[in-house]
Order: sequence, then structure tokens, then C-alpha cells
Amino acid sequence: MLFARVVGNVVSTQKEEKLVGRKLLLVQPAEPKGAAKAATPLVAVDAVGAGEGELVLIVQGSSARQTARTEGTPVDCAIIAIVDSVELGGKSVFSKKQDPGE
Repeated sequence: MLFARVVGNVVSTQKEEKLVGRKLLLVQPAEPKGAAKAATPLVAVDAVGAGEGELVLIVQGSSARQTARTEGTPVDCAIIAIVDSVELGGKSVFSKKQDPGE
């Protein structure tokens, strides 16, 4: 699992039949504190109802096809959780309530 920030929506009117009705979001890999990493953004299928600006957990590869919403679909990246808080070394490093990125 990796941290990522939802940075946008992807709209596709023509897509593989198994992707019809699936929400596609643009995610930017991030640090546990929520800051963006210098990496290429990814398109992810949303399996949990995430929204723009939220810090989320993503999975890639075969793990992305193991959610109830993505099973049997041609996906390589899925959002599987919306992050509420992160503790590192016993200290809070991220809190959704105090997140300026949202």
C-alpha cells in the first residue's frame, strides 16, 4: 500500500465495458505526512468514495483487482482507503481534521 493525494478526476466516455460506472481519479504519490512526492501521477479506480484533496491509500498490480468494486476488471491502481490519521514513531504526523490539502 502507498500513500497518495487525490488531485483530480479522469473522465472517459469511451472505456472498456468492465470500467463503466467506475470512478477514475488522478492521484499523486505522497509522504505519510501528506506532502506530494516527486513522482508521476497515477489513474486509480476509486473503491471507497474518495474525493479531491483527500489523502488515500492505493494499491497497484494484482492487489488492485481484489476489491469488491474492481474484481475482474482491467485495473492496475485502486484507492482502497481514505486516511484519517497517521502516527509515526509515536507522534501524530497527519490528521484529516487539520489537513490543509483538502
